[in-house]
Amino acid sequence: MIARYAVPFFVIVAFVVVPLVIFFLCRFLFPRRWGKKVGVCISLLVFLFAVYGMFVGYEQLEVRHVEFRSKDLPAAFDGYRIVQFSDAHIGTMTGMRKWLLERDVDSMLAQHPDMIVFTGDLQNVYPEELVEHLPQLQRLKAPDGVYSVLGNHDYATYQPGDSLTKEANNRRTQALERKAGWTLLMNEHRVIRRDSDSIVIAGMENWGTVKRMPRRGDVAKTLTGLSSQLPFIIMLQHDPTAWREKILKECQAQLTLSGHTHGGQADIFGYSPAALSYEVYGGWAYEGSRALFVSIGLGALIPFRLGLPGEIVVITLRKE
Repeated sequence: MIARYAVPFFVIVAFVVVPLVIFFLCRFLFPRRWGKKVGVCISLLVFLFAVYGMFVGYEQLEVRHVEFRSKDLPAAFDGYRIVQFSDAHIGTMTGMRKWLLERDVDSMLAQHPDMIVFTGDLQNVYPEELVEHLPQLQRLKAPDGVYSVLGNHDYATYQPGDSLTKEANNRRTQALERKAGWTLLMNEHRVIRRDSDSIVIAGMENWGTVKRMPRRGDVAKTLTGLSSQLPFIIMLQHDPTAWREKILKECQAQLTLSGHTHGGQADIFGYSPAALSYEVYGGWAYEGSRALFVSIGLGALIPFRLGLPGEIVVITLRKE
């Protein structure tokens, strides 16, 4: 229910409550002759930031290029290009914002990747949000395929109704991702081959330290059947908190790709509110030769971004 009313709640808070609170605080804290003027100025500034974040910042896009180097990478995959996108929340890309997904798909295809991966949260609440966008999602193609995992919003977590209805909606979401031509990995993996070399693309279901979120990720099940020769593994997991809590402890995946945090959707003088909840909320984290990359996401449930545009990430693998 929270997700369903997140946007109107945000609008009321950002455009009414916060400016009014700031105005009255300024009147109380500053001398009478200045309090009202300072309050009006700061309240107006906050109001303008909210307008900018919703109608300009949210529509900005950055194509980010990064590299990951590993001695374990097979030689045939040196220079391999992966496009990662995350947290599309395409239920927000409707009406006058519908063009955003077309632009995003064009941008991804323009990178000519070997593989495209999506790290969760395709919908906001309901699977039917995906239907009108299916033609755009079906345009995503890459030589080695498009792989995806589920995020917390891709389950029926935020939907009212009984368990049977929720499970039917879960199956509907999964069916629509597959109808888009994507390989949805639900505690599964696939092997990508180049001549005699190979890498593994693995995908866990959602798992996070917050227990109210879906916790269906199973590392052992995801990697069942792999040889003991420790292949090069790219793990897809929506929630980055699973990296330290499960992935590092339970397997040898060299590279983990996540999303979920949205980077806090705001960067104000180098500070993000996501820092209050996540050790890593955007970019790289390393543990020896193993790494986690967290994308700050492409879209958002609440159409607001301030100083932190949505991103498409191009990851180039390099043999070290």
